[in-house]
Amino acid sequence: MSTSLIGLRTVIYKVTDINAAKAWYAEAFNTEPYFDEPFYVGFNIAGYELGLQPDETLPEAKGESVATYWGVNDIETEFNRFINLGATAHEVPENVGGEIVTATVKDLWGNVIGLIYNPEFSLPA
Repeated sequence: MSTSLIGLRTVIYKVTDINAAKAWYAEAFNTEPYFDEPFYVGFNIAGYELGLQPDETLPEAKGESVATYWGVNDIETEFNRFINLGATAHEVPENVGGEIVTATVKDLWGNVIGLIYNPEFSLPA
């Protein structure tokens, strides 16, 4: 079976305070935005787009039906680093089979951020 989909490109988190979120995400992902406008802030995270958009939806009104997982080499360290930056634990690191470990945190605006250690994953050549 063939598909015209070529892979993930952009993850967008909606935030009530785009300037505070810009500063928090810059520290959390150890990078500065490459695009910075009042309507959108874009970061390049290892070739993938992490975007911030202003939205007045309160954190408690956000759903949790989608989680995007960002690959990490040391999930315990990264999970704890996010917590130390003010994120709240959502799902603590857990082995989900083989050597794969996942965890999720919530940012200050109620968005779920997934972290995954998966030594079997590799990008297509």
